[in-house]
Amino acid sequence: MGNFKPIPIGVKDFKRLVDDGYYFVDKTLMIKEILDKKGAVNLFTRPRRFGKTLNLNMLQ
Repeated sequence: MGNFKPIPIGVKDFKRLVDDGYYFVDKTLMIKEILDKKGAVNLFTRPRRFGKTLNLNMLQ
C-alpha cells in the first residue's frame, strides 16, 4: 500500500513517535506561542485523542 506512516494512536512519548517513524502534525509553533505568552496557568481543552499528552511531552 505504498509508503504510508503508521498513525500514532495511543503513543504519548514524542521520542518514540520520532524514532519509530509515526505520522504526526508538527505543533512546535503552538508550543512557541504557549512559551511566549508566559501564562501562569494554561488550560488545554481538546477532545479525546487530540494530542494533549503528546504536546505536554514535547514541552517536557
